[in-house]
Amino acid sequence: MIEYWRENYPIMLIEMGQHAEMVFAALAIAITVTIILVLVFLHRRNWLNGLVYFFSLLYSVPSFALFALLLPVTGLGMRTAIVVLAVYCEYVLLRSFITGIQEVTPAMVEVARGMGMTNRQVFMKVQLPLAVPAIFSGIQVALASAMGIATIATTINAGGLGELLFEGLQTQKVTPILWGTVLTIVLTLTSAGILRLVEWAFDHRWRRVLTAKKA
Repeated sequence: MIEYWRENYPIMLIEMGQHAEMVFAALAIAITVTIILVLVFLHRRNWLNGLVYFFSLLYSVPSFALFALLLPVTGLGMRTAIVVLAVYCEYVLLRSFITGIQEVTPAMVEVARGMGMTNRQVFMKVQLPLAVPAIFSGIQVALASAMGIATIATTINAGGLGELLFEGLQTQKVTPILWGTVLTIVLTLTSAGILRLVEWAFDHRWRRVLTAKKA
């Protein structure tokens, strides 16, 4: 394995970068869409439940099939991979966002409204910060899921660490498969660690704001 790394590490690092780019771009798009959907339909539970059901149906579609369905629209390459990964992330994120927000104590919401906050302000300044643990748990699940699915994106010329896996399958060599697996795990664990730090920083900042307001 060491010899394979020495001979191919520049290409492997490029593929690792492509993999990260696909996943992070899809995750960013999915988070943005989720926040917008929850904000717009927060007080329309039937709509939210319908959206969750809709994305659960898309989530059940095999990734190969979803890639094939989008190819005539978005073509070969990373664009299609990002769209597919964002769709898969959306279901997990939407459920975690809704669950986290619904677990916020209604009394906190009523106090915020009594202070004159609008529905949007209540969502952004009260419900969303208090739902941070559930939200970040969902983001971590979506991240891990997207990392695995992204390996299949190499079949549509999107690059990524799937290139190593398919190289190993085509040549019947174990070493590329092992490196593809190891690098995917390393990238996933590193990204999850960064997410934990972001969650801690967000939670710490929110607690400081609350303490300052109480003082």
